[in-house]
This record gives sequence, C-alpha cells and structure tokens, in this order.
Amino acid sequence: MKKVNDISLDGKIKVKELIDQFSSSGGFTAKKFSDAAEMLKKMEDDKGTVKFLSFPADIISTGTRGPIRDALKNRLFDVVITTCGTLDHDIARTFSKYYHGSFDLDDVELSKKGIYRLGNVVIPRDNYGKIIEEKMQEFLSGLEIKEWSANDIIWELGKFINNENSLLYWAYKNKIPVIVPGITDGAVGSQLWTFWEMNKNFRINIFLDEHLLSDIVFTAKKTGALMIGGGISKHHTIWWNQFRGGLDYAIYITTAVEWDGSLSGARTREAISWGKIKPRANHITVEGDATILLPMLLSYIL
Repeated sequence: MKKVNDISLDGKIKVKELIDQFSSSGGFTAKKFSDAAEMLKKMEDDKGTVKFLSFPADIISTGTRGPIRDALKNRLFDVVITTCGTLDHDIARTFSKYYHGSFDLDDVELSKKGIYRLGNVVIPRDNYGKIIEEKMQEFLSGLEIKEWSANDIIWELGKFINNENSLLYWAYKNKIPVIVPGITDGAVGSQLWTFWEMNKNFRINIFLDEHLLSDIVFTAKKTGALMIGGGISKHHTIWWNQFRGGLDYAIYITTAVEWDGSLSGARTREAISWGKIKPRANHITVEGDATILLPMLLSYIL
C-alpha cells in the first residue's frame, strides 16, 4: 500500500518536479501522466529502441508545434508518422500567421470575411491556401521530374523551407523520416496533384515509403512509440509494428472515448489482441488534451 501524498506548490517548482509529484499523488490522470513520463524516459534511454512519434495535423496549427519541432531538433524520435495537414500548417505558419480565436465565433460571418476557424484558432484564407500554393509551386518548379518517395519529397520541402521554426526543416536536417500515408489529403497534396497534371512524368511512389518502414521495423532490436491522437497516424504506426510482434513501448494520449469502437478511442491494451503491441510491453493510455500534456511530457524528457 502506497500512501497518497499532496502535491506541494511553492511558486518556484519546475515542470519535472511537478510531474515527479504526480507520481505520489495517487490521483487519477495525474498519476497516469507521471507513469507515462517515466515510461517515455525509459524508452528514450533504451538505446536499442527505434522511437516513433505519431500525431494528427490539428495540433500543428497551435503552439504545440513548438515542442514537436524541438523534439525533432533534439533527435528524440527516429521516425515521424503524420497526416498531410502537418505539411500544410508547417508551411503556412512558417511563411504567414495564424491567430487567436474562439470556439464560439460565428462561422457564417467568418466565411463572409474570408477567415477559416480551426477550433479556437482562426486563419485568414490568404495565410493558408494562397501561401501554400505559392510556396509549393515555387518548390516544385525546382524539383527534378522523376519518381519520388513521399518522404524524399518532404525532406526536400524541409530543405526548401530552410527555417528553424519549421518542424519539416529539422526532420530534413536530422534525416528523420516523415511518413505521410495519406499524402494527397490536404493542401500540399492538392498542389502535388496539380503539378502532376502538368508534368505526367512526375511520380510519388508511396510503396517506397512502405519499403522504408519495412526496413526500419524488421531491423529494429526494439521499437517504441509516442502516439498523439488517433486516425491514420496512429494506425500506421501500430500496423507496421505488428509485423515484428508488436511495439515494446507504447504511450498514447487521446481525448476519444473507448465505447464507440473507434481506433482513436482504442486503448493500448486492445492493440495487444491484434499483435500490434507486445503482451509484456510497457504501455499506457493517458486521457487528456495533447496541447496541455504533450509540452509537459516532452519538457520532462528534454
């Protein structure tokens, strides 16, 4: 029996010290979050482990892009699996600006004023579609017309962006593969299609990305993943790891419910039945908002 201790705040406490106190608080999500932080640290310290980071694009529209960028800058992860919108938001926020909004804004009025709403973030249309189109066409016009993997295109895009605020820049700089299985599902994907319409010898072969993943998982001594949210990013991560008997480490942050049977709501223990996480793996699901939990979690490691 371990005694429940109060969390003590003195106005000078550091993030790591606070999370360490969560461990002894015995309190609901705080305790689970502390366990997740310790598990992530164990995964990071295990030098034989190939470390995956998966996340959906929406959080890249917020300041949470910063901790993800810093994680890649500091090589905390070996592989990124995400969605096309990550490319969209990284380009748009590097070359233009997003703004504070509210969940309660009038969307009809926003539409009349040419403003998109993403939760409580607002984006002028020119700061999204127009800037992505301009930058992508400039980028693609200098690209060799040949068959590319999506990852090689993304690395070239990071090189083109050439800005330390960009997470794609750091993926390119540190040669961290960025796998986007749904590469056409976004503004960048639409620009790739438009370019192909005018240059039919231009090809993106996503099987090359799958071959890269196969090389990674089949040669890894161990694998671990920090998975933020669900969808194709999470599924592609656990899908590939089933072919080596499952992940050895799995930390999952979600706001989704389990009872609707969705992948986003599925807890890590469910993946064991599919062979996507090993029966004796270090695994945990933490319920909560990634814009709060992820910066603290990565700060704990950094």
